[in-house]
Amino acid sequence: MDTLLQQIVNGLVVGSVYALVALGYTMVYGILGLINFAHGEVVMIGAMVALQVLLILAGVAPDMTPLLMLAIAVAVAIPVCMLLGYLMERLAYRRLRGAPRLAPLITAIGLSFLLQTLAMIFWGRGNHPFPQLISTEPIALVGAVVITPVQVAIIAISALMMAALLMLVNRTRLGRAMRATAENHRVAQLMGVDINAVIALTFVIGAALAAVAGVMIASNYGIANYSMGFMPGLKAFTAAVLGGIGNLAGAVVGGLVLGLVEAIGAGYIEDISFGFLNSSYQDIFAFTILGLVLIFRPTGLLGEKVSDRA
Repeated sequence: MDTLLQQIVNGLVVGSVYALVALGYTMVYGILGLINFAHGEVVMIGAMVALQVLLILAGVAPDMTPLLMLAIAVAVAIPVCMLLGYLMERLAYRRLRGAPRLAPLITAIGLSFLLQTLAMIFWGRGNHPFPQLISTEPIALVGAVVITPVQVAIIAISALMMAALLMLVNRTRLGRAMRATAENHRVAQLMGVDINAVIALTFVIGAALAAVAGVMIASNYGIANYSMGFMPGLKAFTAAVLGGIGNLAGAVVGGLVLGLVEAIGAGYIEDISFGFLNSSYQDIFAFTILGLVLIFRPTGLLGEKVSDRA
């Protein structure tokens, strides 16, 4: 029982990060019908920029408190990723809005490899230890079930950011403009909505969430490298599809469900395989779920069939 509870805790931590990244995928898809496969690399850039800031602060202000250092690093990483998100939309995707869907898809994949290569050139190919600025000492919950302060922070911050985004989309003027643009570009323009600004802001907001997710991943595992965003990006895309891509609540549900399935599966796979497999095979679960969802329910858990935009 303790093992199951421990895997549930681990799954909620991982699932919170997946959900945060999946929101970026689902917002862009909801407005443009585009899968931005370069979104995972924005996660990586956020982590690497934060690491670079932490190294600089450690040299110029070694007496600074760890939480303040981390806050400054995140405060720098977010605008850098927001600028990157804006440039991606402005330079790579805007000209392709009227193109066949295959063109922006290929562009997104190419942009993903481009960002990985640039990061590899700048930061190198090796793993970089990410400073553990929040305590990693386990906190006992029930029985042998434990959680670390880093994991508590990940769940709490993810929940706050997801709630803030849902309020932004459902309760603000910008959110109404985003929903109108997602419904129909031409009608939104006739109503006075600047769709170029709305679409750019959608990329910017998604990039801000990705920056925070990147710092969370690096803080949780203590490592950052140029390829760290690729697999979380693919799994977040899987979470978005699982929940119903284009649906914000679906992205959150999909992320949490995927995290739980992965963690519970990884916890028991060694027992089932009699030791021949290990938890590194947990990726199987994510992509098996993606295949099953696409076969049996392409619209996802909370998605619904919609007609193509005019």
